[in-house]
Amino acid sequence: MKSDRLLSILLLLQTRGRVTAGELAERLEVSVRTIYRDIEALSAAGVPVYAERGRHGGIELLAGFRTDVTGLTADESRALFVLAARGAHAALGLDAALASALRKVMAALPAPHRPAADVTSRRILVDATRWLGGPSRDTDLDALRDAVFADRRLLLRYRHGGTGRTRTYTVDPYGLVAKAGVWYLVADRRARPRLFRADRVRSARLLDAPVRRRPGVELADVWAQLRRRVEERPGGLDVTARVRRDRLGLFVRITGPWLAERPDDAGDGEWVTVRLSYGVLGEARALLQFGDQVEVVSPPEVRAELARAAASVTRLYAGEG
Repeated sequence: MKSDRLLSILLLLQTRGRVTAGELAERLEVSVRTIYRDIEALSAAGVPVYAERGRHGGIELLAGFRTDVTGLTADESRALFVLAARGAHAALGLDAALASALRKVMAALPAPHRPAADVTSRRILVDATRWLGGPSRDTDLDALRDAVFADRRLLLRYRHGGTGRTRTYTVDPYGLVAKAGVWYLVADRRARPRLFRADRVRSARLLDAPVRRRPGVELADVWAQLRRRVEERPGGLDVTARVRRDRLGLFVRITGPWLAERPDDAGDGEWVTVRLSYGVLGEARALLQFGDQVEVVSPPEVRAELARAAASVTRLYAGEG
């Protein structure tokens, strides 16, 4: 609605300062011509807004003008109180600030929306941690947080999960990301994007040098690139297996990243056929954790690899060396 759009423009100008008509049009998904008509409407309503043309021009409010109007709808009020991963705020030392901010937001809400927001805060809980995550190493985010907020370079001592080796890196942070209860530092190293698990950082020291980020690149852009790199795992080894039906749910949760397609669990037989894709032969050994609840049907080289691994474990526990 036009009234919502006018309020959005007003709040954007209030928080961002000078903004181009093109940027406003992109953010609000309207044409530049519509933005200029909206600016005229705001001006006619007494809002001191003006536009400057030219290379460095844009739209802005008269210096010192502020409005306390929130304009929040009932659904927007509820949305503010559905806060995912409250533990994330505690990890950043912001849990007290969050509680204080919510109290202030509640006081600023239109009176008719306050009961709904209060009920939402007590009826909806989002827990971003995984089931059976197990104990994890305490993560000290202080230095990482300080570097992100101060726009400083970081000197990291970092332990790699695969090899266990600890190496030292100088990195340029973009920000911190919490995913499924795990914190990650997103940073550039030598102008290339890297992902560092915060709980593997052995030490972090802020350097005097300012951060060197690639121009025009934001945290969300780098995170999307790194996430694709993790999720789009190299395939090449297609495996067909069968899983006992009563273990299918657990199997899907554990092997999700390697599933080539969602299993068709229609029917009432004891076994369900699944198809997986692995990058290398050794990765398929992970299927042994399911014991006799999973059987690889093809290809033969995977069956042989699992048989060798199982035989090796049998010899170990039989005391045969």
